[in-house]
Amino acid sequence: MPRYLRNFIIALVVIAALYGLDFVFQGRMINPYFSRIIMLSGIAITLAVSLNLINGFTGQFSIGHAGFMAVGAYSSAYFSVSYGASLAETLGGGTLGWAVALGAATLIGALAASLAGLVVGVPSLRLKGDYLAIVTLGFGQIIVVFLNNIEAVGGARGYSGIPIVKSFFWIFLIAVLTIVVVYNIVNSAFGRALISIREDELAAEAMGVNTTRYKVMAFVISSAMAGAGGVLLAHFDGYLNPKSFEFIKSFEILIMIILGGLGSIVGSVLGAILLTVLPEALRGFAEYRMVIYSLLLIILMIT
Repeated sequence: MPRYLRNFIIALVVIAALYGLDFVFQGRMINPYFSRIIMLSGIAITLAVSLNLINGFTGQFSIGHAGFMAVGAYSSAYFSVSYGASLAETLGGGTLGWAVALGAATLIGALAASLAGLVVGVPSLRLKGDYLAIVTLGFGQIIVVFLNNIEAVGGARGYSGIPIVKSFFWIFLIAVLTIVVVYNIVNSAFGRALISIREDELAAEAMGVNTTRYKVMAFVISSAMAGAGGVLLAHFDGYLNPKSFEFIKSFEILIMIILGGLGSIVGSVLGAILLTVLPEALRGFAEYRMVIYSLLLIILMIT
């Protein structure tokens, strides 16, 4: 069987499976609380796998992923609030109209985040060492300050009125696409160049690899996927607050990939699920929940 035909069949099977599971979730056949946790895990998978592209496979150290997530979330939310409903109605409303509107919002969020990644990455990735960590951390905090002072998106009060789309299909379609894109990048010539940069950047340069170009490209792709994750989060609850994107969120995503293993896609998926489920599983311990959560993280890290 030709490879393209096999991939096409696999894609159809995955889409059919996601659509079937979406029917189960929309039909409330699963407890809404568990449904929420599962969908939040899907969003976390997108964020973790995208960060692993730059931190795990390229060997750079970015700790501002929440900033790019915020850019994608707010830009898509503004589009949905201002133009999404009219676009959906123009297309006749219903499932098709809102699917196109959400698809457009996702593209806008990913594009805005990728442009932010390009602006941040071009000057900082020319340097070596921990400069990227410093720049991305600063970028994330600057974004939060800007969002707190932009009244068009609610400022410090938060941005409400965003169309709510709690779709298992859409959330996990983006997660699957993120995994597929990163997997194909890693197993391509482009991916081998990224891994060579991670292992020894000077040797990669000596072999003719344009390290700055490859690092910037990986960073832009990672930022775009973080923006897509932000789009999903914005439309999941219909409300955004700048506090949700402070540096703690970036560290949370970073812990996911470190826990799962840098340079491991499967590890990123498992780390994202674990760090989403664990705080909820510990709710029964009331005021001791975060203490136990922190201790468990330390134990998992050292083992």
